[in-house]
Amino acid sequence: MITADQLLCHAVGDYVLQSDWMANTKTKRSVACLAHVLTYALPFLFFRPSLLALAVIVGSHFAIDRWRLARFVCWAKNWLGPNKPWSECSGTGYPADRPPFMAVWLLIIADNIMHVAINGAALRWL
Repeated sequence: MITADQLLCHAVGDYVLQSDWMANTKTKRSVACLAHVLTYALPFLFFRPSLLALAVIVGSHFAIDRWRLARFVCWAKNWLGPNKPWSECSGTGYPADRPPFMAVWLLIIADNIMHVAINGAALRWL
């Protein structure tokens, strides 16, 4: 389902083609997020995806990045053990007593896994 080509497209779209403005503004302004997801989609055109697959890749990427949805995944997974209330975890999904570098990197990893899994499913089944 997930290929090296697809991982490379994700990395190029999310890291190489994303400007500093996009990265720092996409959770605050939809226009920045839209600019990011449109440039993010460019490498995926080499797969010649169906319009539906491309719409899922672009649409899901917009939603995940614009509203930083990975933080909800990070917070929800911690319900398997003692968990802090959302009010203490809303920034990254982790409580403030976590080292900031750890909370941010775990959030980035969750975000990337969400994108890669959705992209792989869209490219395979749509």
